[in-house]
Amino acid sequence: MVGPVGNLFRISGPLPKEEISEPLAGGGGVLLERIVSSGQATPAGEWLVGERDEWVVLLQGEAELRCEAGARIVLGPGDYVLIRAGERHRVEWTRDDPPCVWLAVHAASLRPPSEELR
Repeated sequence: MVGPVGNLFRISGPLPKEEISEPLAGGGGVLLERIVSSGQATPAGEWLVGERDEWVVLLQGEAELRCEAGARIVLGPGDYVLIRAGERHRVEWTRDDPPCVWLAVHAASLRPPSEELR
């Protein structure tokens, strides 16, 4: 059976003040989620630290990520990044027009294409 069916770019109603995070699918230790940001950023002095690796692609909008080690990554449509579990990072800014639409995959161990994937 096919389903559910949806649209990653469709946002019902006005954008809320908080970021939207919606699980789309998951199982076997993997979570696929859509995130919609509209001007949000990580609060000053705070860091995000995931328990699992996170591969994220920005489908729409513009944003900047910063790693505690100093790397700054400006993302536009189609840009993606792999953030390792335990890596302290933050969202410096997101544009609100158009809102940022992200697709994120969370899993215990994701490998970059430079490593054997099979």
